[in-house]
Amino acid sequence: MQTIARQTSQATLHHFQSRFAEQKCLDLLQSCETHSTLTQIHSQILKLGLQNNPLVLTKFTSTSSNLNAIDYACSFLFASDTDKTLYDTFLFNTVIRAYAHTNDLKYKAVTLYKTMLDYELLPNKFTYPFVLKACAGVGELYLGQSVHGSVLKYGFDDDLHVSNTMVHMYCGCRGGIEFARKMFDEMHKLDSVSWSAMIGGYARSSRSTEAIDLFREMQIAHVSPDEITMVSVLSACSDLGALEIGKWVESFIEKEKIPRSVELCNALIDMFAKCGDVDKAVKLFRNMSVRTIYSWTSVIVGLAMHGRGLEALSLFEEMIDARVIPDNVVFIGVLSACSHSGLVEKGREYFDSMRKKFGIVPNIVHYGCMVDMFCRAGLIKEALKFVNEMPIEPNPIILRTIVISCRAHGELKLGESITKLLIGVEPMHGSNYVLLSSIYAKMLHWEKKTKIREVMDMKKMKKIPGTTMLELDNRIYEFIAGDKSHDESEKIYKMLDDMGKEMKKAGYIPTTTEVLLDINEEDKEDALNRHSEKLAIAFALLKTPPGTAIRIVKNLRVCEDCHTATKFISKIYDREIIVRDRNRFHHFKNGLCSCKDFW
Repeated sequence: MQTIARQTSQATLHHFQSRFAEQKCLDLLQSCETHSTLTQIHSQILKLGLQNNPLVLTKFTSTSSNLNAIDYACSFLFASDTDKTLYDTFLFNTVIRAYAHTNDLKYKAVTLYKTMLDYELLPNKFTYPFVLKACAGVGELYLGQSVHGSVLKYGFDDDLHVSNTMVHMYCGCRGGIEFARKMFDEMHKLDSVSWSAMIGGYARSSRSTEAIDLFREMQIAHVSPDEITMVSVLSACSDLGALEIGKWVESFIEKEKIPRSVELCNALIDMFAKCGDVDKAVKLFRNMSVRTIYSWTSVIVGLAMHGRGLEALSLFEEMIDARVIPDNVVFIGVLSACSHSGLVEKGREYFDSMRKKFGIVPNIVHYGCMVDMFCRAGLIKEALKFVNEMPIEPNPIILRTIVISCRAHGELKLGESITKLLIGVEPMHGSNYVLLSSIYAKMLHWEKKTKIREVMDMKKMKKIPGTTMLELDNRIYEFIAGDKSHDESEKIYKMLDDMGKEMKKAGYIPTTTEVLLDINEEDKEDALNRHSEKLAIAFALLKTPPGTAIRIVKNLRVCEDCHTATKFISKIYDREIIVRDRNRFHHFKNGLCSCKDFW
């Protein structure tokens, strides 16, 4: 009897000792803040014999995740001597979640999910959101589809949270946007997260018109959006240059009393800057009580795009005075400001200060900004010298920048040799052939140009057509060079003819050297007249009251002839015309452009 009592007492004591040791480790893990402390706790766990304690293992994993040391935790969890019978769904969920939240190890979350199934552990409704987010991060469609199959197999397809994450996953995978929409349309129940995921997917995929259309459907369905939805909608407005829709969205945010988080304020600033109202962007920035580096960067980049380089640089200096530490992204804005405003010496100073003053090592984008700055200023030899002295190899974008400058400034032989080099490096990149073709056209080497076009046809390469978007009455119209598919194309082309006559009266001479075809001068003028921005402006003149500003967005750099023509149109018709091309904004008014013909 005494023996039994003693054994019971010892068992109770051992139990309390084990619980005490367990609680001690849990408390240590709770307060752990460094990797070195984590390794010390690891030693304690082994010393106390708690390496097979499920609670301790899970907490150890969670703490490791918070310290970005999940690989370290896994080396412990999945060691060869670990008791595999102690693995459970909760532990795997913790590890999968940790890997899903990493930047470059998301694929391991999917691998561990497969390992979990190999151990015959059943996933639950908390497993899939983590796995699906990891699939979105990896971006491989087949991976997401295989996990989708598992969701169906284990019957979690009716869980709203899982379904929402599946929409997000498909939006994040290459080629998955149509699968996302199919998933969205087939869901039995939708909440604000469902709508937000699909709208965000469209916005990130540059399918901005569909993003805005879906947001309108969301309003009809009486689903209240949150700030995340509004950030995506504003991003779509930014992409389209849809200022009127963007203004309506701002009013909607006010009316619905959606909290103006820093992220939402940043999105509003970005939208106004990219839609042509940079002064409103600056005003919003000034009214912010809390600013992030992204807030400063958005305004600096916005001012740079509008050719207000000195203001951009002044704001950067204000940022430094406010003790905001610059990053490599804000320097892209600073160097772009110098480039678009011809501030070459300032550009050199800021580029040198990156490393010397702020300890930032310039990357290929910064070098590209410098080359762009030299080329815009016509300093081609300076650009070549800079490229030859770069510590890293120039990428094709930098070389194409030099070629475009060579073409613009008559250095055609040099442009030809660099383009041939580019074709050798990127034999399937269509723009290289287009550049070489345009150089031959400028050299009047029509036979060589024809041969290049034949090679492009043989390789099934197409030149990107010039397109221009115009926002009118909350609708986006798109015009393509030479297109006659518009319902009112007859009126548009008649307006074009009238514009041409008025411009010629005012002294406009078409820049026919822009036409890269071996045709007569009259046909060249006709080809220029069909450029997409001219079609858009003609339509705007037909559809808007006199004196109304016209805002258009072009997918390519505005050509020299259209730039000259738009200056004439702005004066003849007394219109302010704001053009956003691939590189910057042009504000045309009274026959002048804000870029001062430097673009």
